[in-house]
Amino acid sequence: MESLVFESRDLGRTEEFLNRAYTKMQIGGGPAGVRTRIARAAAESITVDRIDIGFEMSYDADPLGKICLCEVYTGRITDHATDGWEDAFQPGDLVSFAPPDRPYAGKIHTSSYSITMFDPALLTRVAGVGRKINGPVRLLAHRPRSRQAARQLSQTIAYLADTLPNAAAQNSPLVLASVSQLLASTVLAAFPNTADADPQQVGADSRDARPTTVRRALTFMESNLDQALAIADIAAAAGVTVRALQTAFQRHLGTTPLAYLRQLRLEQVRAELVAADPSQQTVVAVAARWGFHHHGRMTAAYREQYGELPSTTLAR
Repeated sequence: MESLVFESRDLGRTEEFLNRAYTKMQIGGGPAGVRTRIARAAAESITVDRIDIGFEMSYDADPLGKICLCEVYTGRITDHATDGWEDAFQPGDLVSFAPPDRPYAGKIHTSSYSITMFDPALLTRVAGVGRKINGPVRLLAHRPRSRQAARQLSQTIAYLADTLPNAAAQNSPLVLASVSQLLASTVLAAFPNTADADPQQVGADSRDARPTTVRRALTFMESNLDQALAIADIAAAAGVTVRALQTAFQRHLGTTPLAYLRQLRLEQVRAELVAADPSQQTVVAVAARWGFHHHGRMTAAYREQYGELPSTTLAR
């Protein structure tokens, strides 16, 4: 899906675009004063839209079929679903805007806000194997657990908005897998959901967090470094839940599985730079191949690990 910008002062054109970009809906508003601007950053199934609605716009929409996160910057949005759920969102609110499988309606009161959408299956994939409750993972509330959780999610969305249009991100399956996992894991941490473990599952996960779990996970990771791995894939290969895998890595290595995976890939970056011809290769290209699209962060991590800049390694 490509990034785009839409601007219009026509109600009919705005409705037509919203039907194409989101779902079938009807909108209403006065014929005068209509002003709409939507800027989309997108990659694969993830979209981050910055939206400005410069008039009072009512809407009545079919189910989106996607997780839809809304962060309000100015104005006010009232939203309700067919099951009687209703709420009003103010500046500073970040919410799960509409249930993926239910129609919704409401009114936008001259507002600017962001809409972040992605496939609900991503939550199930990242939540991983071995959950006591089988079936797709669902969010159980439309507001985050805490303000801190909302702030973390807001920072993640801002990061995605900067990252998705990046050419290195668009062309690297490893980068896209990384940002997808980041979004899904942050959403799972922010909202109550059906993947939350009960006390019995927590006890089982603690027992499974053994050194053998770490060894199985490392063998799988080292054999698949060039693949777009989700933490659920690593947990499945180790034969444990995601929570047990995370506990095992923290307990025995003092880090997280994905942080360790990034370290292994950083080693591959160094190996390629050592062997590369500086006239034929660039640091940016090598880093992107191994899932590093943010040059500054990768450079800092590389220098901390190896005591020199990646460009120095390549030149030498």
